Amino acid sequence: MQDTFLHKGKRKKLVDYLRNHVGITDELVLKAMNEIPRHLFLESIFEDYAYEDRAFPIMAQQTISHPSTVAEQTELLELKEKEKVLEIGTGSGYQTAVLVAMNALGYTVERQKELHTFAQQKLRKMHLSPKFQSFGDGFAGLPTFAPFDKILVTCGAEVLPTELLKQMKVGGKMVIPMGKTEEQILYRFTKISPTEFEKEEFGRYKFVPMLGDTNL
Repeated sequence: MQDTFLHKGKRKKLVDYLRNHVGITDELVLKAMNEIPRHLFLESIFEDYAYEDRAFPIMAQQTISHPSTVAEQTELLELKEKEKVLEIGTGSGYQTAVLVAMNALGYTVERQKELHTFAQQKLRKMHLSPKFQSFGDGFAGLPTFAPFDKILVTCGAEVLPTELLKQMKVGGKMVIPMGKTEEQILYRFTKISPTEFEKEEFGRYKFVPMLGDTNL
């Protein structure tokens, strides 16, 4: 697949939708999502629908999130250029590419080997590779590279991953969906001291479950 003028036109309409109907105001987020060709992270059968606000299945029985969900989660990070961001759940690499396009210093972890390999190859080919990509357990994070300014979890956790909280800087933020059903609540945790966190709630979403290292 190529990135044609037709794709770029559809992306512009998607960004207009995110700005005018979803209410995204972070221009860094909108600019990045206007630049990243989402259709290249999907199977070709979904190419015509890639810029609709829809989730699609990807390999390993996972999904690529709605563009609105990607935009909303990313905006909640309040990301600044050159901040260190830990992403839990690389998936096909689309969200990773958005973070890289925002000039973040990205570190990403994926538990599914085939997705890790796909995203690594895709991002490298598109010259959108993060600082570090890992195949491993998202609950463990990446302590070697901590602390992080921001942490983004793209899968639903049944319990709060306390190890990730330890890897945040004071003043840092983590955006994470949490819940024990197919529908989760999206939270933002802000680390206000080494042991204290502010917790905010941002509505209900549907994410694939966050899994541990059982089959690694």
